Amino acid sequence: MERARGGFTGRQAEMAEKWVELVTGSLEQKMQDRQYVARIDALLEPYAGVLEALQRSLVYFGGVTDGETVVKMFGDFTDAWEQRAAADRTPIRAIVGDERVEFGQRVADGWGGKQWIDKGRAQLTGAIEGAERKVRS
Repeated sequence: MERARGGFTGRQAEMAEKWVELVTGSLEQKMQDRQYVARIDALLEPYAGVLEALQRSLVYFGGVTDGETVVKMFGDFTDAWEQRAAADRTPIRAIVGDERVEFGQRVADGWGGKQWIDKGRAQLTGAIEGAERKVRS
């Protein structure tokens, strides 16, 4: 049995790589995220600060756990802020409106992807269906 780097077999190394990617996200996604961060840093204030805060809130509001969805969401949002808000110097209030928190929630709701809450909903649904089956039998 041939050992790969670190004393792992080829299969073990492949499994370890998949596990690390599952836990931390793919290297490609990390590289894309770093590019978005650099683009955000290049924006003028107050746009950069608002976009950073909005992205932070999207993680909390959206609760999206799918790395691919998060990267796409941040990329699209960064594009929009670069091309529209910062380039045109649109006032922040004109973009987000009077209800800033609701704006963040609407943006988060507009994205699909697997969310933390999905697991809880599935567990609740399963528990209720299991209880109903027990009552019927």
